[in-house]
Amino acid sequence: MASHEPVVVLISADPRVTHRAFEAMRIGTGVVAGENEVTFVLTGAGVHLLDEDTDELVDGDEVAKFRATLRTLGVVFHVEETALLADPGWNTDKHPVVALSRDRIAALVRGTGRALIF
Repeated sequence: MASHEPVVVLISADPRVTHRAFEAMRIGTGVVAGENEVTFVLTGAGVHLLDEDTDELVDGDEVAKFRATLRTLGVVFHVEETALLADPGWNTDKHPVVALSRDRIAALVRGTGRALIF
């Protein structure tokens, strides 16, 4: 039976320097594929998971594949408003994005019983 409480996957790890950001995306995708609601939150350098140039990312080819899966599933990325990038090479795939304040992100994490933080 599915839980009605969403799982928050908060990613602040920099995908340009560590595989942890992709691992968080991979795990979150697995949770989405089940019967659980997932809220993906990108903060700080984690926003680079939506960079167009995946060659600059650790596990870049895998990031691109998982992003496509998440887009197909209609997953929205909640992004820390101060971390949004104006770079024209960011989010060129037009993933749905919702800008959130740090206070709202903190409330999301506090309001769930399950959070994965990378």
